[in-house]
Amino acid sequence: MDGRIGSVVLLVAAALLVVRPWEHSQGPEDGPAQARARVLRAVDGDTLEVAFDGKREDVRLIGIDTPETVKPDTPVQCFGPRASAFTHGHLDGRHVRLVFGVERRDVYGRLLAYVYFRGRLFEDELVRRGLARTLAIAPNTRFASRFQHLQGAAARAGRGLWGGCNS
Repeated sequence: MDGRIGSVVLLVAAALLVVRPWEHSQGPEDGPAQARARVLRAVDGDTLEVAFDGKREDVRLIGIDTPETVKPDTPVQCFGPRASAFTHGHLDGRHVRLVFGVERRDVYGRLLAYVYFRGRLFEDELVRRGLARTLAIAPNTRFASRFQHLQGAAARAGRGLWGGCNS
């Protein structure tokens, strides 16, 4: 019986480290590795406008890419409106935890972050539902294999864009 309890304790401890990586709060020298923010609005499925530290910032979710809905000179893509609606519905006006990437900003000046909502990694849910594809760009590849696994499961099940789009 003691062996089982010890195993359960180890599993719970490991799960907490995976689900709550922000608890290791000190990050790069230029600032904290994480922040709490309020989502002002979802710009689209994978980009948010947030408020924290007294300012507004655009945040690009790390590791995923949702079909386009607002990119200039690009037509609305299959499942783009659904991905955007999902992100709007879950995050607009809500508080989230941002865990910044190794590379903090993209070429457009947006912050790069993993987004946690209600203790769960939001990118997981987008990929699991077939509303996003994986997009691993070094050095921000912390969850790349995890997202790839979720994408494979969504594709095999024909969920979201994997079952409803030609490409």
